[in-house]
Amino acid sequence: MKLGYNEIMITSMYFNDIEDFINLEIGIKRFQGNMERFHFNPIPLNEYSRKLFHNIETFHIYNENDEIFNDGKIFKYVIWYLVEYSKYLQEKEKRNIYKNIIYTQYDRNKYGTTIPSEVKSLGYNCFSYCDKLTTINIPSSVSEIGDYCFRECYSLKSINIPSSVISIGDDCFNGCSSLTSMNIDNLQFVSKERIFMNEPVLVSISIPDNLQIINGKNIFKKDINEFIIPSSISELGYECFYECSSLTSINIPSSISKFGDACFYQCTSLTSINIPSSVSKLGNWCFCECSSITSVSVDNLQFVSKERIFMNEPVLISIKIPENLQIINGKNIFKKDINEFIIPSSITKLGEYCFSGCSTLTSITIPSSISEIGDSCFDECISLKSINVPSSISEIGNWCFYECTSLTSIIIPTSISELGYDCFKGCYSLTSINLPSSINEIGYCCFGYCSSLTSMNIPSSITKFGDGCFYECGCKEELMKNETIPRNCFKFY
Repeated sequence: MKLGYNEIMITSMYFNDIEDFINLEIGIKRFQGNMERFHFNPIPLNEYSRKLFHNIETFHIYNENDEIFNDGKIFKYVIWYLVEYSKYLQEKEKRNIYKNIIYTQYDRNKYGTTIPSEVKSLGYNCFSYCDKLTTINIPSSVSEIGDYCFRECYSLKSINIPSSVISIGDDCFNGCSSLTSMNIDNLQFVSKERIFMNEPVLVSISIPDNLQIINGKNIFKKDINEFIIPSSISELGYECFYECSSLTSINIPSSISKFGDACFYQCTSLTSINIPSSVSKLGNWCFCECSSITSVSVDNLQFVSKERIFMNEPVLISIKIPENLQIINGKNIFKKDINEFIIPSSITKLGEYCFSGCSTLTSITIPSSISEIGDSCFDECISLKSINVPSSISEIGNWCFYECTSLTSIIIPTSISELGYDCFKGCYSLTSINLPSSINEIGYCCFGYCSSLTSMNIPSSITKFGDGCFYECGCKEELMKNETIPRNCFKFY
């Protein structure tokens, strides 16, 4: 199939940065002028990239710190970052479009307990201590319910949870002693510990102490081991099976691509689990305190080190080896030196926390097939002294080399435009670094506590400096002579 102008325009909407757009037009002559066809900006823009998208009429603001332009044909703004409902009302007359409106505790105090239909999420403690609240309707626009949202609403008797909800925070209904009835649009399963609901993201809540009715029927609790995850589920949400103490084993279908943070936290009876090759992301503390796990089945096993099990492609992911694990894929576990690991060329991305805490890793070669290094990928690799970053890499995640205390030097290629939050924070042995002119942004506390760093160039291309990005940095005094660097770069927030 030959891609036409419309198809390539749709495809390019998913590009990460301006370099991708430029390379497309340079590399394929018939797609020259692709950026001119856009009437909105598919990526955040700076002064340089704004000139390349000169037919923009609708300006999208993706992050709160994005540069905003009010020139040319622009007549409307679309705001994607989280905006409080009260602020939305203040700016409503400007006729901008707000994609992520959060209803906060302040909003509830000011505007009442009826959730407006524009709201996408309920904030931390939003309805906490509403002692007169007896029932509440959550509109289908809401996708997230924050931590402690209904804490100590001791008069609350009933609530509905629509199928749109993909995230429910910690202790959401803690202290709701009168809550006896719930309506759940997409009920999946009720175990002795939790209520499972919704798709494609499976979420759950701990069963409130006095709950009696779900969807108009008396609550009936089943053995969690009878739960078969439907193939319609693509993601296991945050704390999905949290403290399911009677769960002994579970089959993860190939439809699953992600495990949320603390997904199986404290499943103390869980003895075995399979991780299919479809999984491209494993959350933090996924199997934390799963003290009975002795066997794991991994569809696409790549390597087993002393600390972690590496698996899958094209996104390489890993898990910390459970304390009592004995068997992987039916064989006794055999741990190798992490420095023997050769990353296959079939890998295109190193996932979040991929090498996190690999304390014996001293060096590693990243193949040119890799285009992205995920958040916290090498954090606390305390023996890592050197690493190559090939020019194929377009993105280095937040906390990527956090507290790599033995790292002395690193070469950043010109393919990188941004250094994330805490990227090199606590790299005490880093002595010098060369920032290429492709860098336009340095994240919050990026080089914080790099006390041995005595040499660093600051190219004029950098227009955004995160707070504390040079805090307690060894070359602080030299950098402070540069008047183009904001003073908040040297303070800790």
